Amino acid sequence: MSLSIPFANTYGTLPAQLFTRMKPTAVADPSLIAFNHDLAAELGIENTQDIAELSRVFGGNEVPQGADPLAQLYAAHQFGQWNPQLGDGRALMLGDVETTAGRFDIQLKGSGPTPYSRNGDGRAWLGPVLREYVMSEAMHALGIPTTRALAAVATGEQVFRETALPGAVITRVAASHIRVGTFQILVARRDLDGLQALNEHAVERHYPDCNNPLEFLQAVIHAQAKLVAKWMSIGFIHGVMNTDNCTVSGETIDYGPCAFMDEFHPMQVFSSIDRHGRYAYGNQPDIIVWNMAQLATSLVPLMPDADQAVKDFTAAVHAMPKLLHENWRNAFGAKLGMTSPSQEDDRLIQELLQLMADEKADFTNTFRALTDGTANPKLDKSDAFQSWTQRWRTRIEREEDPIAKMRAANPYIIPRNHQIEAMIQAAVQGDYDPFHRLNALLATPFAASSEALYLTHPPQDAERVEATFCGT
Repeated sequence: MSLSIPFANTYGTLPAQLFTRMKPTAVADPSLIAFNHDLAAELGIENTQDIAELSRVFGGNEVPQGADPLAQLYAAHQFGQWNPQLGDGRALMLGDVETTAGRFDIQLKGSGPTPYSRNGDGRAWLGPVLREYVMSEAMHALGIPTTRALAAVATGEQVFRETALPGAVITRVAASHIRVGTFQILVARRDLDGLQALNEHAVERHYPDCNNPLEFLQAVIHAQAKLVAKWMSIGFIHGVMNTDNCTVSGETIDYGPCAFMDEFHPMQVFSSIDRHGRYAYGNQPDIIVWNMAQLATSLVPLMPDADQAVKDFTAAVHAMPKLLHENWRNAFGAKLGMTSPSQEDDRLIQELLQLMADEKADFTNTFRALTDGTANPKLDKSDAFQSWTQRWRTRIEREEDPIAKMRAANPYIIPRNHQIEAMIQAAVQGDYDPFHRLNALLATPFAASSEALYLTHPPQDAERVEATFCGT
């Protein structure tokens, strides 16, 4: 085997109850769809020119030398309801690697059944694999903390959901796959030794300056507050913010029913399983506070004085809404050209968002039009918007080069839902050109170009995607 991956495999040194060691299930005819050579170089992966070998390794047919494949165990609150055991039902972590930028997991998703599959087939179909590849790499290019996509492989097999669909495997790279739910399952099982070991591992891996569980909790809270504020600033809706989809690293993970808004609405929902809007766009700040409360509860047993821990952890969680709002203000202030937005700027930001909601203005295009000084067909005829524009221009007169700041904060293009859907439908028919074209253009989302112009177009009525699905 020529492929070289510098595995360290530190997660496998944790207590054995946190995972199950096993090999991926081979597929019929692995064929490489895409491989992220730049990311591979960052991970220290060498000798990546053999397409057949890449297909075998990242399709699950060949375990690379030094790998220690395992499926991770965790639990979760799903839509607020406790599920005492989940885990990697369709994924296996090949191992983790140490780089100059930190340690990263390399995980196959769609690699076959595990003990946590709950009677599922452990496979993924092509659509969600390509969606996650495009979405996660686009988020990275937008500057949002996220898992990354290393490879996508067609399996040569069909998987069955409502109908027969082409199968695929995605290779996901993450700072770690440690979730709030990973802590929760150990507490639920009263496994204090396992909880202590997991906490020490998570601290060493992500927040080595933390000296105790309270400082660790505060670090995770800060990371998640920054992340969710960034989501809000680009009109992103995660769609399924369960505690198993909430990492302690502060990365976006699990691109299931996620979506970017076209027309702005503060309570927009796309996820087909979010029937009551729990994870709507505007609810995301509240939900991340709720998730952090679950992490806090899981850390209490590690503290010598439980009563004092409850008081300290409660104070940390209760401080999070203010922290979220400060991050939100900074993110939206940057979108309007402000270097250090103040509390007085909240009204200006909120008024614009209300105008956008009232007129059903496109989220991305509105901010980009302000940046470029171009027309906004949804808002330009509004007297209220004209009044707002005058006040905004007066406000940024005291900023140094506000347009440069706006250009760095307001993308020209995003992965729009209808274009993702069209890309998937083309791929199902064997045409991967739209997939590769999307990836290439979304790698530079802030750059205006004639080639990328079609990505700025909101969907026509017949193109609208009303619901997104987990569907893996």
